[in-house]
Order: sequence, then C-alpha cells, then structure tokens
Amino acid sequence: MPFLYLIAIAWIYVVLYMSITESSIVAGIMTFIFYCVIPLSLVIYVLRSPARKRRIKALEAEKRRAAIEAKSTPAKSD
Repeated sequence: MPFLYLIAIAWIYVVLYMSITESSIVAGIMTFIFYCVIPLSLVIYVLRSPARKRRIKALEAEKRRAAIEAKSTPAKSD
C-alpha cells in the first residue's frame, strides 16, 4: 500500500507542473482538478476497497465474538 502513495505523490508532482505552465490561473486550476484531484481520488478509492472490506469484516467478527462471549458469560448477581 505505501507504493500506491508514492505513485500518487509523483502524479501530483507531474500535474502540478502541468498546471503551472498553463496560460492562465483558471486553466491551471482546472487542469489540476480534472487531471489530478478527480482521477487520483477515484483511483485511490478503488484500490483501497479491499482493505476497507477486510477492516469491515474484522470489525463484524469482533462484534460477533463479543456478543457470543456476553451470552456465554453468566450474569453476576450480588
């Protein structure tokens, strides 16, 4: 996963320099948004989806395990 962030940083660097060489500020901002922000956020979202699924499954398994423990442990009465 760290390799993904290295590629993202390199792409931001390239697009930043593309934006700087545009003829106007508006064109530079639009270049940065349409070539960097939107595609990069989409790519990172898609590539991180397996990690999100694993994290959700782990949390659900932990909740199930806690619920089973709570049912199997007798209630204490004073």
